[in-house]
Formats: sequence, structure tokens, C-alpha cells
Amino acid sequence: MSTKERIVEEALTLFSSRGYQGTSVKNIAEAVGIKDSSLYKHFKSKKEIFETIVEEMARRMEAMSHTFGLPDDTSMEEAAIAYGGITENELVELSKKVFLFYLQDPFAGRFRRMLTIEQYRDQEIAAVYRKIYMEDSIRYQTVLFGEMIRQGVFSGTDARAMAVNFYAPIFFLLNKYDGGDSDVEDGLEELERQVREFVRIYQK
Repeated sequence: MSTKERIVEEALTLFSSRGYQGTSVKNIAEAVGIKDSSLYKHFKSKKEIFETIVEEMARRMEAMSHTFGLPDDTSMEEAAIAYGGITENELVELSKKVFLFYLQDPFAGRFRRMLTIEQYRDQEIAAVYRKIYMEDSIRYQTVLFGEMIRQGVFSGTDARAMAVNFYAPIFFLLNKYDGGDSDVEDGLEELERQVREFVRIYQK
């Protein structure tokens, strides 16, 4: 791991425990084992480190999509056909894989905790949190479900309400089973029930 990568890793660890505002460049340098001046050779500021973390998370999310075979770089019509062609059991298993990525991936877990901690103290970070974990997901699923309704895969008329009905329980379970003494297997069972109920309600 390069020094620049170590800076990103240690910064994320500190941001996810102390918060962005509660972490100084000096704290990050000490965690890496270098001097402040050496850190500035790689990043101009703490904000640039944060922005690099956000960019890295975006890359990891894209890689996860490719790994799990999620429709990507394709039209929404093609994506709707792809999702419409999978079985209920396949949808359950796919949902579990994505859920576990956001719950257990070390980088993704720290990233979400960082944004959760800091959203109440920094408007820019709050905007990043809302965009990634709320707005982007609902926007994509609204368009996707609208196309699946058009293709006759789903019944219903309100694609956005469907998107919220699908995503909200997952978002809730992600927060419920993040850390603590909760059993992840219980979370996966709850998730499966939610996905199967969604299919029962909306799939023709």
C-alpha cells in the first residue's frame, strides 16, 4: 500500500470514529506515521482527502455492481429487461449480496459511518450522505420501476412510491444491523421477507 493510500485509509478510520470536524491533518499524519509536511506532498488539504475518499467509494460501488452482475452502462429499458428476467430467489440472493457489501465491506462501512456522524455538523457532507444513500438510489429505482411497469413486469402506477417501498426497509435494516450485538443472519432473514413481500405485491 502506497503512502497516499495509507493516508486515505487512516483518514477514513479517523473520520468514521471522531468525525471529519474532529480530525486534524496532524491526527492523520500521526496515524500514518509521517510528518504533516510529508502528508501535504500527497494532499493539499483535509478536504482533498475527504473528496478522494468519496471518489474511492464511488469506484468501489461501481466495482461491486460489476462483480454482482448488476446492469450498468446500459439503457434503462435494457436494465428493466434484465431485472425482469431474474427469478424471485435470484432477486433475494442479489439483494443479500448488495446488503452485505454495504454492511460488512470495511471501506463501505467506515464510509457510511463517517457520513452519518458528520451530516449534522457539515452541510456539504450532509449533501453527500443524502445523495449517495437516499436521492441516487430512489431516483434510479423510480426510473427503473417505471420502465418495468411500462414493460408489464410490475403492476402499479406510482413508481416513486414503489422505489421507497423497496429501498426504505433495506436502509432501515442496514442501520439496524450496523455493529452492535445484532446477528447479521437475522438481518438477512428480515431482508428476504421484505424482498419477497415486495415481489408479492408488485410483480404480475
